[in-house]
Amino acid sequence: MASVAKKISKTVLSTTDHLLEVRDFVSEAARQFGFNEEDIANIVLAVDEACTNIKHSYQYAPDKEIVIAILRNNGTFEVKIKDNGKSFNPDELTTPDLKRNLSQHRRGGLGVYLMRKLMDKVEYSFVSGHNNEVSLVKYLSKKTPSPRK
Repeated sequence: MASVAKKISKTVLSTTDHLLEVRDFVSEAARQFGFNEEDIANIVLAVDEACTNIKHSYQYAPDKEIVIAILRNNGTFEVKIKDNGKSFNPDELTTPDLKRNLSQHRRGGLGVYLMRKLMDKVEYSFVSGHNNEVSLVKYLSKKTPSPRK
């Protein structure tokens, strides 16, 4: 029996002050979908990194909007995060040297790397001058309890 897709969304301002609200929104949706606590923590961290990176897109402007949409369908949990800031090409990023980052006590620069490690699929799309969107996908594994209705 095919399940019906569900979509929920939330809009917040582009400051880190709203990250707790985003974390709670995403973790509750992931919990209701049936993910275990480890998967929930990974999803929330990936979303947190994506939202934090948007400060660069908006050049630290605190009054811009971020839209977080969650789509749940047939074992797929997708978080789409949209902004209208400056675009960047994630394919131009190099894989960070984790040992050097740790030894030099560097902060930052790991967001895209972490998102790709924590999620099953990460995709970026851009409409020049209009909006940016990152799609973070996590599949409900066979080890995880099935989704609640």
